[in-house]
Amino acid sequence: MQLRTHLRIDTSLSGEVLELSEGYARLRLKTDQRMAADERGLVHGGFIFSLADFCAMATVNEPTVVLAQASIRFLKPVVVGDELMAEGRLVRSEGKKRWVQVEVKRGEEKTAEGEFLCVVPEGHVLDRQ
Repeated sequence: MQLRTHLRIDTSLSGEVLELSEGYARLRLKTDQRMAADERGLVHGGFIFSLADFCAMATVNEPTVVLAQASIRFLKPVVVGDELMAEGRLVRSEGKKRWVQVEVKRGEEKTAEGEFLCVVPEGHVLDRQ
């Protein structure tokens, strides 16, 4: 299956798609110094959120998909150099709404998890303004 959404994302900051199938996506993010929030190399949560968000978008994989709501829990700290894997699974569809569950792991250790409510409008969201 080919990625059909968010094609201009900087994958070095938001994750690289490794696997894609109907209602499923798996992404990898190699953290680096650009993501450091402090001198000890703590990775800013925004980069972890970006990985999880992009994973949710890839899971839905519709050209016009957008994020409507997100709930994420950060479970373990991430440091520069860590390699993260995100897995997204479509758990529910209702009309234009898609609920996606995402887990982010470092090896076998879960570092974050969240639920993303995605919406698939008929046209590009900017065409509605």
